[in-house]
Amino acid sequence: MNKSELIEAVAAKTEMTKAAAGRAVEAVLESIAETVAKGDTVSVIGFGTFESRKRAARTGKNPQSGEVLKIAAATVPAFKAGKAFKDRVAASAGKKGGKKK
Repeated sequence: MNKSELIEAVAAKTEMTKAAAGRAVEAVLESIAETVAKGDTVSVIGFGTFESRKRAARTGKNPQSGEVLKIAAATVPAFKAGKAFKDRVAASAGKKGGKKK
């Protein structure tokens, strides 16, 4: 599902216009991104938690040349699915034989 399909699904479930649903989806995504960028956490009970995590500096290798590289420390976004979300996905995968669409 891409963003436009998500907007259509929200519009259908809420009986909103696609334009209103688009604004709502955009506002939710923007709010999550702003909050995580500030270093705060967004927890949606039953769905999951969005947060930022610090990744330590490390060394890596260029796969073509084998040259050792220094990879700088970074702060990256992360998502941890909630139990209800995990259970729903597991139950759905069991019904469909675990195959992706």
